[in-house]
Amino acid sequence: MALLLSSVALIVLGEAIGSTGWAPPWGAQEPATATQILWEIRLPRSTGAWLAGALLGLSGAIAQGLFRNPLADPYLLGSSAGGTLGVALLLVIVGISPVAGGLAARVGLSGAAFVGAVLGVVLTLSLARGVQHTVRLLLAGVIVGFVLGAVVSLVMLAAPEIMRTMQAFMLGTTGFLGWPSVGLLAAALLVSALTAVACARALDALTLGESAALSLGIPLSRVRVILVGALALATGTAVAQTGMIAFVGLIAPHLVRHLCRPTHTALLCLSAVAGGLLLLAADVAARGLVAPQELPVGVLTAVLGGGYLLWLMHRQPVRDQA
Repeated sequence: MALLLSSVALIVLGEAIGSTGWAPPWGAQEPATATQILWEIRLPRSTGAWLAGALLGLSGAIAQGLFRNPLADPYLLGSSAGGTLGVALLLVIVGISPVAGGLAARVGLSGAAFVGAVLGVVLTLSLARGVQHTVRLLLAGVIVGFVLGAVVSLVMLAAPEIMRTMQAFMLGTTGFLGWPSVGLLAAALLVSALTAVACARALDALTLGESAALSLGIPLSRVRVILVGALALATGTAVAQTGMIAFVGLIAPHLVRHLCRPTHTALLCLSAVAGGLLLLAADVAARGLVAPQELPVGVLTAVLGGGYLLWLMHRQPVRDQA
C-alpha cells in the first residue's frame, strides 16, 4: 500500500513538472492549454514511466527466481543488445530520427527494438539448446549480449550519423511516451504478470534446488519456457518504449526483499510496483533537477541503483563461508 500511494503521489508531482521545471498546468491562464498539457503530454509520460518500470521490476524478479541468482537482471537473455541492434539497423537502413520523424518514426523504432529484443532471446535459446539447463541458458545470454553489443559498435562506427539518436536510446528516455505506448505497456504488464504469478509456486520450489522441485512434481521444462516467454515479453516491451534503463530490474526485487520476506507470488507483484516507483521517481528527478535541461533517465537509475547496492553491501558485508 505504501508503494502504491507513493506511486500515485509521484504521478501527481510529475504532472506539475514540465520542460522548464516546476510549472503546474492547473495554474495556466488558458484552461484548454492546461488540459492539453496535462492529458496529452505529462500524464501519459508519467503513467508510461511507471508501467515500464513495473515491467522491468517484474522481469528482474522472474530472472532472479528462474536463475536462482540475486544478481540476475532482465537483460541477461540478450534482449537489450538485440533491441539496440534492431534500432541501429533501422536507423542505418531507413534513416529515421525520432525527433524529426513524428509518430510513424517512433512506432518504427519501437517495433524494431521489440523485434530485435525478441530475436536476441531466440538466439540465446538456440545457443543454449532450449531451457533445460539454467547455467547454459545464462552463459548463452551473456555471450549473445557481448556479441550483439560488438555488432552495434561496428554499425555505429560505420554510420556515425546515427550516434546521437542511438545515444538517446542507449541512455534511456521517457520523453516519447504517449497514450499508445501506455496501452502497449499496460497490456504487456497484464499478460506477463498473470503468467509469472501462475508460475510462482514453481519458483518457490526452485529455491530448494532443481532436484527438490522435480521431486515435488514441478514440470521444470514447461515452467522455464513459460517464464522465459514472460521475461522476453516484459523486457522487450519496456526496452522498445523507453530504451535501455539500467538497474531498475536488478534493484526492485532487492528492495522488496529488504523490506519483507515474501513468497514469489507477493515478490513478483511487489517488485513490479517497486520498479514502477523507482523509474517514475527517476523520471520526475530527470525533469526537475537541472530544468530546463533534462537528464537521461537511465543515468539517474544507474546512479540510484548503484548507490543502493553500495549501501546494501555496507549494511550487509559479504562474509567468507567455510
